[in-house]
Amino acid sequence: MGLLNLLTSDPVTFFCLAIPLLYSIIIHELAHGWVAWRMGDPTAKWAGRLTLNPLKHLDPIGTAMLFLAGFGWAKPVPVNISNIADQRKGLILVSSAGIIANMTLAFLALLAWRILAPPTDGITAKILYYLAQINIMLASFNLIPIPPLDGSKILMGFSSPKVQYALSRLEPYGFFVIIALLFFGILNPVIALFRWIILAAIGLLLP
Repeated sequence: MGLLNLLTSDPVTFFCLAIPLLYSIIIHELAHGWVAWRMGDPTAKWAGRLTLNPLKHLDPIGTAMLFLAGFGWAKPVPVNISNIADQRKGLILVSSAGIIANMTLAFLALLAWRILAPPTDGITAKILYYLAQINIMLASFNLIPIPPLDGSKILMGFSSPKVQYALSRLEPYGFFVIIALLFFGILNPVIALFRWIILAAIGLLLP
C-alpha cells in the first residue's frame, strides 16, 4: 500500500501523515532496544538508540520503501542476546517487541478512528486510517520468517539448533530473497494471512 497516490490526490493529508508514519518504524526499532535493555542487554542504550530522535534511526532506503510500498525499515537497533540470561526467551521477546509495538499503534489508531472520525471522511479519518493500515502492514511484513525479519528470529527462538543455524546462514542473503519473493508476488498470500490474523486480534480488543 504505497502512499504516492495520496501525495498527488491529498497532499495535506500526506504531509500530516508523514511524521506519524516515520515514527511507526522508529518506535518499532526502539521497542527492540528497550525490551533488550530491560532484559539485561545495554547495547542499544550504549549506542544511543533508546531515543525518539529520528536521526538516530532512519534509513533512507527503508524510509522510501515505507511510502512506496507500504512497509519499510529503520536502521536495526544493535542487540547482543548473549547479554540476556535466558537467550531463547530473550530472542523471542526482543524480536516480538517491534511487531507488538506496531500492532499497538494500529489498535490505538483504529480506536481513535472509531471515537473521533466517523461518520466524517475528513483529514482526521484519513490520517487514522492510513496510520492503522501501515502499522498493520509493518507488523505483517515483519512476521515473515525469513532473515533478517523479526519473524525469523521468533522462529529461531522456538527452533532446534539445526534450524537456527540454517536461518543464520540464510541471513546475509535474506534481503535479496525477500525482494525477489515480493517482486514475483509469492509473499503476498503470507502477508495477507498475517494481516488478517492481526486485524482479527485487534478487532477482538476494540470496543
